[in-house]
Amino acid sequence: MTFTIHNRAQDPAIFTKVDHAAFDLSWPEFMAHDPTAELYYSYLDDVADYVLLATDGDQPVAKGYSVPFAFGIPGRQELPDAGWDEVIRWAHSDRLAGRERNAVAALEIVILREHQGRGLAPVMVEALRENAFRLGHDVLYVPVRPSQKSAEPQTPMSEYAYRTREDGLPDDAWLRVHVRAGGRIVKVCPTAMTIPGTLQEWRSWTGLPFDTDDPVIVDGALSPVLVSQAQESAVYVEPNVWVEHRRP
Repeated sequence: MTFTIHNRAQDPAIFTKVDHAAFDLSWPEFMAHDPTAELYYSYLDDVADYVLLATDGDQPVAKGYSVPFAFGIPGRQELPDAGWDEVIRWAHSDRLAGRERNAVAALEIVILREHQGRGLAPVMVEALRENAFRLGHDVLYVPVRPSQKSAEPQTPMSEYAYRTREDGLPDDAWLRVHVRAGGRIVKVCPTAMTIPGTLQEWRSWTGLPFDTDDPVIVDGALSPVLVSQAQESAVYVEPNVWVEHRRP
């Protein structure tokens, strides 16, 4: 099975064929409402070298997004506990300040629903790795979203992330893809994504009533959504897992 990888900077025309709405169906609706996301997706033309697309023939089937950022500078000696959100903020700040960016973070791999299960996950992980190395970086960091954890939203990520199979590979499929590709689990990032909303917004995103103060289990969420009737709001705080890919 052969897929072609396109780089947005080198082949911008192919990206005009992408049906982004179809790709969005691969995510739970609430995932589209992280307020930090716009700090990255609003300037893709400026980081076009770090945006990839896989096609099967002339059909787009998977997208991969990454971003360069400065790591190891004062205040950034360790990967952030706030994971995806924080590395986007770092990258945005670096871009505005004109800092040298010596590392890359992979932010999203999304595969069209009808093409999931065709082996695209390892293809896209390898493509993002090789692209980062091609651009002169020695390391790619990934705040991995272990999507199978949605079946166990009450399980602490600190327990879930380190489960292994008999062969020693991670039990979770996405973590396993990264480790097979040469990645190393570094640590859990417990507050990787924070998605706040009013109770009405959460009702519209999920179809659930949100009518008590009890934590709500939402389909596709990796942890329960916390609810306050008094504040008429709810917040989802998602844990992810930092994985490091170093140049061989």
